[in-house]
Amino acid sequence: MIERDIIKDILGKALSTGGDFAEVFIEDTERSSLGLVNGKIETAVSGRDFGIGIRIFKGLRSIYAYTNDTSKESLLRTAHNAALALGDIKEDMAVELIERVNANIHPVAYVPKGIDIARKVSKLKEAYKAAKDYSQEIAQVMSNYVDVDQRVVIANSEGLYTTDRRIRSRFAVQAIASDGKENQTGYEAPGRSMGFELFDMIDPAECGREASRIAVTMLHAPLCPSGKMIVSIDNGFGGVIFHEACGHSLEATSVAKGNSEFAGKLGQKIASDKVTAIDDGTLPNAWGSINIDDEGNPSRKNILIENGILKGYMIDKLNGRRMGTEATGSSRRQSYKFAPTSRMTNTYIAPGNDENDNIIKSMDYGLYAKKMGGGSVNPVTGEFNFAVLEGYMVKNGKIDTPVRGATLIGKGSEILTRIDMVGKELDLAAGMCGSVSGSVPTNVGQPLIRVSEITVGGRE
Repeated sequence: MIERDIIKDILGKALSTGGDFAEVFIEDTERSSLGLVNGKIETAVSGRDFGIGIRIFKGLRSIYAYTNDTSKESLLRTAHNAALALGDIKEDMAVELIERVNANIHPVAYVPKGIDIARKVSKLKEAYKAAKDYSQEIAQVMSNYVDVDQRVVIANSEGLYTTDRRIRSRFAVQAIASDGKENQTGYEAPGRSMGFELFDMIDPAECGREASRIAVTMLHAPLCPSGKMIVSIDNGFGGVIFHEACGHSLEATSVAKGNSEFAGKLGQKIASDKVTAIDDGTLPNAWGSINIDDEGNPSRKNILIENGILKGYMIDKLNGRRMGTEATGSSRRQSYKFAPTSRMTNTYIAPGNDENDNIIKSMDYGLYAKKMGGGSVNPVTGEFNFAVLEGYMVKNGKIDTPVRGATLIGKGSEILTRIDMVGKELDLAAGMCGSVSGSVPTNVGQPLIRVSEITVGGRE
């Protein structure tokens, strides 16, 4: 994309005021998306982003600049201006680069760009028809398809020069059920780090039916009662609670500055013995997986919590300096317009030894959260509030009536200690995660778990 000799000159210029580390991140990304509303294409967008980010460290100080003007003069000027923020010009430094070739653990069979748009539209229509045909109460169906093909070059003053290509595809269906007075929504959105072969893994019609099933079920559900109760949270997107309420608090972005409830607690017991939590970017073709992170470090499987003991954090290079520890392959960014920082990839609670039936049977009275929705969290305190997209009351050890309007309210550190049963069947679900380095694809996951007590917000 940019000649290697020019990259060396950029790095040398970036170090000209006494910086001790410089990095260049070059990105060339093609993306396309299609949106179908009630059987008609409403959006068809394609685009290309190309640009370069330049980062400089001087001790614990960091400067970041970016540009999409990739002429040599502009790039050297951008590096020069960034370096001036750290001191007076001395002299350009000499930098040597050695190329490293990375293993590709996410093979792609069909590059999306080569797939005719009519084939993509046909998948959207399959989902629409199945969702619409599910019930006369389905008032609206929206289906979306997006693919991204990102090529990056990463080089730094430690001599690293490496490249990577990241291809991702995602499909989503949202169904809205209405009785003329009230609406309820169902949603399914699988994604993988792969090309159009995504549709060898998922059935668009089944996604449509599932979205409509949730919407119709919740339309006829009574309001959820409120109060403190036992809650079981199903696998897949149920893992969003750990991701938001605990995962962000284990990123060095907050830990290094002491802005995390888990800062300084390595080796301490922070969860029940039942809990082992992992962030693993090496899962082949998983939505949140990466070959290398956005600092060029190979992806890793990081054990965060093991049998309740805090074992590690997710760490990027700058925050690793602050913490006096090495990076963990966890540095990510949305694009060249963002400086990278520590972020999750595929984060999940590992399978346990409890049978799903026994988890439900153990509940005299409580809530079964089958599908989770969105929510919010304060990473400093770990306090969270999450909506339950599909919930059921459990009575006398049996799943009973569906309920709507439920929210789960609590604190991450407290919930970790109250997980007293963990099932055997791990599942992951795709999402997008926002933080200071932008929005990145992540997977959340867990088996069915039981929490001995959570405050459930309802509408009664």
